This record gives sequence, C-alpha cells and structure tokens, in this order.
Amino acid sequence: MSDPLHRTTCEEAFRRLDDFLDRRLSDTEMRLIEEHLEICAACTREFTFEESVLTGVRRKLRQLSVPPDLLARIAEAIRAAGERDAS
Repeated sequence: MSDPLHRTTCEEAFRRLDDFLDRRLSDTEMRLIEEHLEICAACTREFTFEESVLTGVRRKLRQLSVPPDLLARIAEAIRAAGERDAS
C-alpha cells in the first residue's frame, strides 16, 4: 500500500483511466490506480464500464474486414496531402 498522504484521488484515477486500461502507465502509477480501485467503489464501477466498452470495441474491430488496398489508399492520401501542404 502506498503512503496515505500520496494516495490517488478519484479525479486523478479518472484522468488516468484510459492510460491505465491501455497499460501506458509506469509500474508505480499502475499500482497507485490499482490501490485506488481497491478502496473506491465508484471508480471501480467506472473502470469496469470503461473496460467492458474497450473490450467490446476491440472484439468488433477484430471482426471487421477492410479492403485489401486500404493501406495503399491511405498512404497515397497522406502523401498527396503532404505535397499540397508543401506547395
């Protein structure tokens, strides 16, 4: 358990929730958020909801098929936009 004077507040936990779910926090930050979730029912409910949405979106994205030339078309559009911006 972290120092009680430095415990994460609900506002801090909520602000970092997306990064927590994406595992983009340091080990220390991850541990602080986990500790907060252990003692805060409101943030745990929000975390559970956000995690379920993220899991659902990831599941749906895996089911999508994209045209085989999509990456080439995106690269061409980016290249063309870069040329327009340069001129």
